[in-house]
Amino acid sequence: MQVFDYRPPAIPWLDIRYVDRDIIVINKPSGLLSNPGIAAHTHDCALTRLQRVYPDAILVHRLDCDTSGIMVFARNKKAESSIKTQFQDRLITKEYIAEVNGHLTNESGVIDKSLAADKENRPLQKVSADGKVAITNYQVLEQREHSTLVQLLPQTGRTHQLRVHMLALGNVILGDQFYANEHVANAKSRLQLHAQRLTFTHPYKKSEVSFYSKHSF
Repeated sequence: MQVFDYRPPAIPWLDIRYVDRDIIVINKPSGLLSNPGIAAHTHDCALTRLQRVYPDAILVHRLDCDTSGIMVFARNKKAESSIKTQFQDRLITKEYIAEVNGHLTNESGVIDKSLAADKENRPLQKVSADGKVAITNYQVLEQREHSTLVQLLPQTGRTHQLRVHMLALGNVILGDQFYANEHVANAKSRLQLHAQRLTFTHPYKKSEVSFYSKHSF
């Protein structure tokens, strides 16, 4: 079992990108949980920090602790239901950027590998024929000397999906403390995975909205 050493960013404020009567959009920093864990020291998270300013904020989806980027929160039950349904029905477009080890064999492709919990190494996941369907589209953006910048478009939202899918390709995300070897894990000070864009239908206006935060790597 992996030991979770939680050290949230010391800066208490959040990068709030948009607010209206129904939703709040933030740019979550790497190292901050999306929602509280069971242990007392994990109470500090994106949700509790946001609720200090907007007490009505409701969690509707999550990003991994080490993943940075765009998150949307609801402010009422109608908005919560609408956005959660869009996630469940795969109507929300999610764009991630990752820097991975080495060079990919193909410039683009689809990773269709079902995932399941690795019961011997929780909270890790693994490719399993008996797991839940997991699909990721990928596109190479830039080849660097020893790494590659990749656009990842997940069609499903499984735990650690992008990490395990890149591992399956043989190109682990740099800075990944769960799935990388020591050299790749220590190649960067943080996980090189960022939720760059989130596009969905506004729960009240019923029009498409898109929020963007450029990756830093």
